[in-house]
Amino acid sequence: MDLLKSVFSLASPGGAKARLSVFIFHRVLPLPDPLFPDEIHAGNFDEICGWIAGWCNVLPLDQAMASMKSGTLPARAACVTFDDGYADNFHVARPILEHHRLPATFFVATGFLDGGRMWNDTVIESIRLTDLPALALGDLLGPEFAGVPVASTVDKSAAIGRVIGRAKYMPPAERAAFVDEMAERARARLPGDLMMTSDEVRAMRKAGMQIGAHTVSHPILATLDASAARSEIAQSKRALEGILGERVGLFAYPNGKPGVDYSEESVAIVRELGFDAAFSTRWAASRADTDVFQIPRFTPWDRTRFRFGARMLGNLRVQDS
Repeated sequence: MDLLKSVFSLASPGGAKARLSVFIFHRVLPLPDPLFPDEIHAGNFDEICGWIAGWCNVLPLDQAMASMKSGTLPARAACVTFDDGYADNFHVARPILEHHRLPATFFVATGFLDGGRMWNDTVIESIRLTDLPALALGDLLGPEFAGVPVASTVDKSAAIGRVIGRAKYMPPAERAAFVDEMAERARARLPGDLMMTSDEVRAMRKAGMQIGAHTVSHPILATLDASAARSEIAQSKRALEGILGERVGLFAYPNGKPGVDYSEESVAIVRELGFDAAFSTRWAASRADTDVFQIPRFTPWDRTRFRFGARMLGNLRVQDS
């Protein structure tokens, strides 16, 4: 037996003492991106899926939640999830998952379906596609952004990190106005096909994958009042149920850091709206007593089999509290 698989069997036994690893992904690019050299692309995603399939018993997410509650999870239990609803999830990730016979759950921010674009992608593509040597954003973001260099790949990569870091926790309306103005100043023609269409969401479900809600506009829920947060969560649930013609019982918090990106109030709203489970981005593996509305998720960032497995093992040992 594979040595790592044997170790995982000890660290993640079946039954009452089981630990559930939930992997989180976002994009799977068809080819490497010079602006994001660490972003997962088809080649390394295929490798990762091979490792996961070889080491783990990968379950559909709803089945894993039920098994965890009843104490019947198998050894080395795991689930695969994706956030946001990118089109490459359907066109690139899905065929690889199917090749490895891995089920997955896709959490979709419904406001970006059918030609929409997430705010961070407006920033990324504005900087990627501009022909200008610098962007003047000082009046929008502060004097340190007066002339942001964007001439080279290195400049563009640095600028994307700075601008997204500054804009991430703006109030949603202010952030939307900012990215629109930034795109105008960049003088770039932005893509409208980055996210899935409603037809692709339906096709994903027909292919045997599961679909979960991820709000409408991907806000930081902790920054919203209760009414706005409830609307974001409830409307995404209803929209997906309309697209799929079935109940949607799974939810993932945008960004997903407990106490920073979502609050106890957010958790209460998700519970009150009738979801079965909700998912954070806190590192750990779940166990039978884990709060089902704050299930942790984690993916090693390593690109070699041994290091990926070793970091996954380390995450299994994190004390979930």
